[in-house]
Amino acid sequence: MKLYDTPRAPNPRRVRWVMAEKGIDDVEIVTVNLMAGEHRTPEYMAKTGMAQAPVLELDDGTCFSESVGICRYLEAKYPEPNLFGRTPEETAVIEMWTRRAEMMLATPYMLGVRHGHPALAALEKQEPVVGEWNLGSANRALKVFDRRLAESPWIGADRITIADIVAFISYDFARGMLKYEVPPEMTNVVRWIGDMRARPAAAVAK
Repeated sequence: MKLYDTPRAPNPRRVRWVMAEKGIDDVEIVTVNLMAGEHRTPEYMAKTGMAQAPVLELDDGTCFSESVGICRYLEAKYPEPNLFGRTPEETAVIEMWTRRAEMMLATPYMLGVRHGHPALAALEKQEPVVGEWNLGSANRALKVFDRRLAESPWIGADRITIADIVAFISYDFARGMLKYEVPPEMTNVVRWIGDMRARPAAAVAK
């Protein structure tokens, strides 16, 4: 298998984090330079029909993108440690929190970076007000996650799951690109961030 990856982008990092948690080491990493437009070449676009990363290419040439979909595939191929749920009920709760992390944190943080980091002006026309509004939206959403983390050490279950990976990488992307920090009064989120940073996967999936 080959994973078409771009190092600083958050979505490919989700896949690398899942691979690190599961100890998957038989996937070839192919670096794609987004700033150079390598994701827009006809050869790359033919893999999934969209100019995006990550893309997972199987040995038979089958390709698919969308980071959570790739992670689900890896979960099926390498089921332990479990990151998506063991029972129907647990799976539903993890899916619920993963969707919340995607919509309430990942998308706003991504738009905040895309419209707020000067280097990304090379990729699209930036609207600073869009970036500022989305960062504010993510800040407001953190209250929901802080309440959740007051009752559970992890977001989706009693252990790390894909919900934690999606949420943390989203925050860490904004922190790295915009020097964004979680408001200190979000004490449960701050504790959880420390727990995520302490995991061995955090050092591998930088």
